[in-house]
Amino acid sequence: MRYLELGRFSANQRRTIWTGFILGVGLMGAVDSIIFHQLLQWHHFYYDTTQFWRIFSDGLLQGFTAGMLFFGAMRLWFDRHRISRLFSGSVLWAGLLLGAGAFQLFDGIINHKVLRLHQVREGVENNLPYDIAWNGFALLLLLIGVIVLRGAVPEEHSADTAHVDQNSGT
Repeated sequence: MRYLELGRFSANQRRTIWTGFILGVGLMGAVDSIIFHQLLQWHHFYYDTTQFWRIFSDGLLQGFTAGMLFFGAMRLWFDRHRISRLFSGSVLWAGLLLGAGAFQLFDGIINHKVLRLHQVREGVENNLPYDIAWNGFALLLLLIGVIVLRGAVPEEHSADTAHVDQNSGT
């Protein structure tokens, strides 16, 4: 991640990027679970088993995404004073986009192709168009996240920032 130049950002901004990343993973996992597993019913998290275990595996995915959203929301709540002092919310948005894209790409490459837990759309002869769209969307999210992050302005290190950092333990 050297090309992202995370070192140019303050500790507060880096923490905010990671908070956004966690929220992005949870958000994209929830979108995947709600839209593709439940509404469209294109696939289950683990397909090659009985219906009971397919639904059970979907529940595990939902539990994971709910946990990530809760963890990200807690970080956002605890860091709300630091985040509100940042010049713009672009580092949070960048982290969110990077987390969503990372989840999507991990799912598309690792879960779909390497582990073969499921395909984007079960029951179709040719998954290639679905795979291209799935992974292409992931790459687009990652690209936009990188662009937003590269355009973010580093926070000035001030005595006030150092004081808040010392009091919060970060």
